[in-house]
Amino acid sequence: MKDWPETFDLAVVGGGNAALCAAITAAEAGASVLILEGAPQPYRGGNSRHTRNFRCMHKGPMFPLTDSYEEDEYLHDLMLVTKGKTDEGLARLAIRSSEECLPWMMAHGVRFQPSLSGTLSLSRTNAFFLGGGKALVNAYYNTAEDLGVKVAYEAQVRHVHREGDRITHLEAEIAGQPVTVKARAFVLASGGFQADIDWLARAWGPAARNFLIRGTPYNRGVVLRDMLDQGAESVGDPTQCHAVAIDGRAPKYDGGIVTRLDCVPFSIVLNTNGERFYNEGEDVWPKRYAIWGRLVAAQPDQVGFALIDAKSIDLFMPSVFPPVKADTIEELADKMGLDPQAVRATVDGFNAACRPGKFHPTELDGLATEGLEVPKTNWARPLDTPPYYGYQLRPGVTFTYLGLKVDARAQVHSAEGPIRNLWAAGEIMAGSILGQGYLAGFGMTIGTVFGRIAGKEAAAHVA
Repeated sequence: MKDWPETFDLAVVGGGNAALCAAITAAEAGASVLILEGAPQPYRGGNSRHTRNFRCMHKGPMFPLTDSYEEDEYLHDLMLVTKGKTDEGLARLAIRSSEECLPWMMAHGVRFQPSLSGTLSLSRTNAFFLGGGKALVNAYYNTAEDLGVKVAYEAQVRHVHREGDRITHLEAEIAGQPVTVKARAFVLASGGFQADIDWLARAWGPAARNFLIRGTPYNRGVVLRDMLDQGAESVGDPTQCHAVAIDGRAPKYDGGIVTRLDCVPFSIVLNTNGERFYNEGEDVWPKRYAIWGRLVAAQPDQVGFALIDAKSIDLFMPSVFPPVKADTIEELADKMGLDPQAVRATVDGFNAACRPGKFHPTELDGLATEGLEVPKTNWARPLDTPPYYGYQLRPGVTFTYLGLKVDARAQVHSAEGPIRNLWAAGEIMAGSILGQGYLAGFGMTIGTVFGRIAGKEAAAHVA
């Protein structure tokens, strides 16, 4: 801190993708920039270090993307998963801007690879990072530091000091020491509140205490709560979040994307009563994986059980923990703590409802059950080939959607109007576009687009 100026042009709160995009953009415009990352350096990057890909509009093939993925189709996909709960203007802004983001990312050190296979085959819509999210984060930090951006780790911002329509300074602790940070402009990119279990429980009820937090443990919503208490306009529902079904053996915090289970389309999923409760084959996995966290959260004890047989075990991304394995359905049920007879009855009923047809694991195949109260409308094949495999599923929360409302300039507003030197980007404002549901890779789109906008606007304000 000895070489810090007394007042920075821009202070960025947060250290993930959105924060880095803002910092780099502002620094390239000539601003002096400080990043305040709440995590220790080895854990820098927030949820961005757990990501794999970026959803990108493009009018033709553009490495590593194939074919085309244009605005209207992209918006249609988003509207399907959010059920229309989105600000269409901001959504279109994110979608249109994503096309120019890909070459910008590459110019700032991000490298890409061809799409992964299996249920993550997204070669037309999503660009996959070579080395994953951690490589992206490292590339951006290298770029930022080359541009002279200062970075403080273990920097917990406790208070954003607002006076009327402007922010004057931040009160923070850096490595446990109180520090006042002065700047002419501020970007908040510090994520949601998912790591604060008490806050989750206030929103969801006691069931939330059984949730696993697959994202960073450092996103506790301190800055979000501080701004809401000071009259910043909010957006989003505190019970809505990016929640997926993850391996029940995952750690309470920070298990990351590897704990996600992609087996659901080729499974039947039961609750603790041994009963199916939702259509496992409703749509292709990238459009449906994010609903399964909420579905499992609504079941007894907030747990589900995915059952697969030998002919399906190699059709999805391998799990980080091996599945439970057994030679019979009854043995598998017993190993998973379920009633063997109840599970046997469910499996027999499901198998009898399956109909002949051609199975296509990577596309909607219409291979459906007939006569079941809870149908399976694609990839419905009998569980009849031993050995049998099972996974326990629990809700894994990545980030919450309650956040700060922003405009197309990423500016934060209060009831009195815009806070003229304050912008927000990333998960802290994603609820403006994600009212519910999730589309694979779209969180990185929001963070990249609005991070760049926030950095540009903040630099222009200072200039």
